[in-house]
Amino acid sequence: MAAPVPPGASRPSGNAPPLNYNYNPNLPRNYPDSLADNMQNLQLNSLPPSVIPNSRPGPPPFPSAAPLSSPYPGVSPPISRPLGSPALASMPRAAPLTGPPPAAIAPNAIPPVTQPPPFTSRPASTHFLAGPTSLQSGPVVPPLGDRPGAFSSSSPLVGPSVPSSSGSGPVSNGPPVFGSGAPTGGPRFPLAGGTQQTPGVGPSPPTMLSARAPSHPPTMRSFLGTPVSTAPPGSMGQPAPPFAGSVQGVPPQSGSPYGSRMWQMQQQQMVPPVPGSAQSPRMFGMTPPLPNQSMASIQPAMDQSGAPMTGPSKIDPNQIPRPVPTSSVILYETRQGNQANLPPPATSDYIVKDTGNCSPRYMRCTINQIPCTSDLLTTSGMQLALLVQPLALPHPSEEPIQVVDFGESGPVRCSRCKGYMNPFMKFTDQGRRFVCNLCGFTDETPRDYICNLGPDGRRRDADERPELCRGTVEFVASKEYMVRDPMPAVFFFLIDVSVNAIQTGATAAACSAISQTISDLPEGPRTLVGIATFDSTIHFYNLKRDLQQPLMLIVPDIQDVYTPLQTDVIVQLSECRQHLELLLENIPTMFQTNRTADSAFGAATKVAAFLAMKSTGGKLLVFQSVLPSVGMGALSAREAEGRTNISAGEKEAHKLLQPVDQTLKTMAIEFAEYQVCVDLFITTQNYVDIASISVIPRTTGGQVYYYYPFSALSDPAKLYNDLRWNITKPQGFEAVMRVRCSQGIQVQEYFGNFCKRIPTDVDLPGIDCDKTIMVTLKHDDKLLDGSECAFQCALLYTTVYGQRRIRVTTLSLPCTSMLSNLFRSADLDSQFSCLLKQAAIEIPSTPLSQIREQVTNVCVNILHSYRKFCATVSSSGQLILPEALKLLPLYTLALVKSTGLRTDGRVDTRSVWINYVSSLSTPLAIPLVYPRMLAIHVLNSEELEGSLIPPSIPLSSEHVSDSGIYLLENGNDAFIYIGNSVAPDIMQQLFGVPSVDQIPTQFVLQQFENSLSKKLNDVVNEIRRQRCSYLRLQLCKKGDPSGMLFFSYMVEDKTPGGLSYVEFLVHIHRQIQSKMS
Repeated sequence: MAAPVPPGASRPSGNAPPLNYNYNPNLPRNYPDSLADNMQNLQLNSLPPSVIPNSRPGPPPFPSAAPLSSPYPGVSPPISRPLGSPALASMPRAAPLTGPPPAAIAPNAIPPVTQPPPFTSRPASTHFLAGPTSLQSGPVVPPLGDRPGAFSSSSPLVGPSVPSSSGSGPVSNGPPVFGSGAPTGGPRFPLAGGTQQTPGVGPSPPTMLSARAPSHPPTMRSFLGTPVSTAPPGSMGQPAPPFAGSVQGVPPQSGSPYGSRMWQMQQQQMVPPVPGSAQSPRMFGMTPPLPNQSMASIQPAMDQSGAPMTGPSKIDPNQIPRPVPTSSVILYETRQGNQANLPPPATSDYIVKDTGNCSPRYMRCTINQIPCTSDLLTTSGMQLALLVQPLALPHPSEEPIQVVDFGESGPVRCSRCKGYMNPFMKFTDQGRRFVCNLCGFTDETPRDYICNLGPDGRRRDADERPELCRGTVEFVASKEYMVRDPMPAVFFFLIDVSVNAIQTGATAAACSAISQTISDLPEGPRTLVGIATFDSTIHFYNLKRDLQQPLMLIVPDIQDVYTPLQTDVIVQLSECRQHLELLLENIPTMFQTNRTADSAFGAATKVAAFLAMKSTGGKLLVFQSVLPSVGMGALSAREAEGRTNISAGEKEAHKLLQPVDQTLKTMAIEFAEYQVCVDLFITTQNYVDIASISVIPRTTGGQVYYYYPFSALSDPAKLYNDLRWNITKPQGFEAVMRVRCSQGIQVQEYFGNFCKRIPTDVDLPGIDCDKTIMVTLKHDDKLLDGSECAFQCALLYTTVYGQRRIRVTTLSLPCTSMLSNLFRSADLDSQFSCLLKQAAIEIPSTPLSQIREQVTNVCVNILHSYRKFCATVSSSGQLILPEALKLLPLYTLALVKSTGLRTDGRVDTRSVWINYVSSLSTPLAIPLVYPRMLAIHVLNSEELEGSLIPPSIPLSSEHVSDSGIYLLENGNDAFIYIGNSVAPDIMQQLFGVPSVDQIPTQFVLQQFENSLSKKLNDVVNEIRRQRCSYLRLQLCKKGDPSGMLFFSYMVEDKTPGGLSYVEFLVHIHRQIQSKMS
């Protein structure tokens, strides 16, 4: 049955100019090499114009800019995996950097208040570095002699640390622009002959820890399927402040995804190679540490006479390792002198020069020296894995990824393993043959690719060919990589119009958000859109241009579903824009008298994704408010049943985190086969069984956005920004990814949001710049000490502009047979990210108490191995930690107390946490469990002059004053805590009321005409830019449940069910002592 949609009274003008889409992956064809500018698409700190009453539409928030040269080349259709016989067609020539980029241009005028300010910066990275520390517990007399200070670092910070206040002149933070093939932007890097200190092994002081190898190798098979490890190079170098963005309300001038900022950069020494010979100081009475090794030990607390205090815990709380954020920018060169450099911490602010190895943004290894044998890896207790984020946003000052077109012959590849040409393949016989660095096979060089070799054995044109001198390159895919023409960019919106969604305002918020983001969709005839609504039935809409108004077509059968139209359900955006805007304006009114409470989510998703979209594929964006209750995939309120049967709920509570059956999983696999990526926007106030419905986005490369409890006042702004970032960020469709390794290492398993149909590849109907895939590795042979082991990730994908591309990312690391080298080159961020992801994987199938114990055991096993084999001469009364892993105990404790592993809390909340962690990027792993806390009431302090974000505070309630106001953020949510004794004038300045009791329950941050309020808004906007996320703000008051929620993040405090940080260190130390004895 078809019913016409009533025409609306007023309609949006729909004439907003298009956004600047010059970010690489989604680049229009005539700008094949341009860099992306899209983070500006996240609006800050105000409601979308249409949500604000009596607001008039503002001018376009982002002026269009000239396309820049692109590091994000296009994507590709479903892949056929051919044995390409490479031949060179036309190859772009890589020109050297030609000088510092131009200075940043001053931002424009501030747009009207009704238009949310742009989101213009890359996710924040806050690296924490602590100096050497050693700990004693028990009545053990400390060693004689001077004890090192709590955080005194015996070695200079490594890595090219660039003070923002000094340098050779301002350097633009905008992306480099290509002119005639030569990159002109990006900072100039010092020559190799410099004396810059390097992140890494040399002078950095690790916190030493000795432990003997466990009688049973510390694998996490029972816990996480494979051994887990956590270790970052603590000595890597001072991290830099997060990427800059424009001030609130001030749009950036440049096309940078980060916005523009004036940077003073100082050319410094180059980062030295991983192996080094410098020694760090040692504690008195200890034999000298191994070369390039340093240690930190936590000293016992002393009484007034200077003697060690006795009692259950004698650790001095002031000396324990804590994160120490730094604000300098690190200039990082991936290789120097034909050796790999240790990467800077993932949470630091760094600029990469790709000199053979890929940027650590794209691929990061948990250990930056590869153990020669599996026994050595097992002894260390650490995990060997890769964290791959193939479309990660580059820093705007970095040289863009170069696109190489070999024509119809396709890229040059190894004929045996199909590895792609990279800087580590060796040419022989005057360039007529090449040896694959992955499998060792010798191939004939294609005739038109032959080039003579220089005296050093390298091809004479190596520096002119990106694939021979860069760790990351993008190839244009030839016909052999396509099983069909590249798919168009399809966006299908599916909106819940059940009575609950209508009454809570969720439907209106969804329609408003979609209406405002239509103008952000890619322009051109290849962009297709469709829309449907659902309650207990499904309503499609014919958006054909020649109709006077959209027509509704109802599908009442939710068991045997079908589409009422074979065509006109998905149509070109350019042909239906007016009809679509009219429809979105009227949907809330059309269903305002709807009394249907049921939801046919499963049937609606299948009709939209499987029937309407299966011929094309694309993105399905579903706005869901209630538990799916009718039709295929109907669910019941399992949470309530679990609470009723208390004994069963306690014993098997984790089963509520598993899908109720395989119905939705089977549907999801079908969606993935037809290249449909599903994103869920859950705007609810009740239980919706996230564990079951999230199977669809996880299998199709999508994401779950969760708004609980949904507020029609404060959540529409976040919904709008989340949707806008979802459709405008660098992304690709119908992708396939494979990781190849050198002989001796093989891929064990992939973890993330994807569908896997064959063992070697993962299928990704959708992949974007925020998604990370964890790849665990294992030995299948012994590696040669001193040789290098290579890893290569190839992602075949299609851009939103229909270009088929292959992004190839290569990383080559040295092999070692020394255990001390493994601890020295461990990467804390990626080690902890693996631990976090593998814990999340276990939650649905293992009791939480068991997971918490296993997480702790992983930490103990790693530190015990270090103690036994690398710090054997130290006193047994000292807790000695490897420098790179000195914060591992703190982050392990934070994980044990995190939302995912706590026994309290809602089932859906834990399910959302699991899904969030599944594809979480490495820089956001630590902030998720150990958030950043800032004091807001001191923002006007003279001490903070010159710094936008105040220094972070340890997560302990002793640092929270009753007269203070604090902001806590974890990369996804933000909490503003207000004490009971805050001065009325501060309350008036920040919130417009004199007392905390007068602040409304549904809190929306506003900006008032005073400096303190402006600084708070600037801080919030800067954090949103850093995190690439429009953080959901929640107000917390002392004495009510919101205040308890805030204090639940104080992970260093003792809790009824958990140890304090000091107690946890004592517990870890005792476990190590027990293993040693």
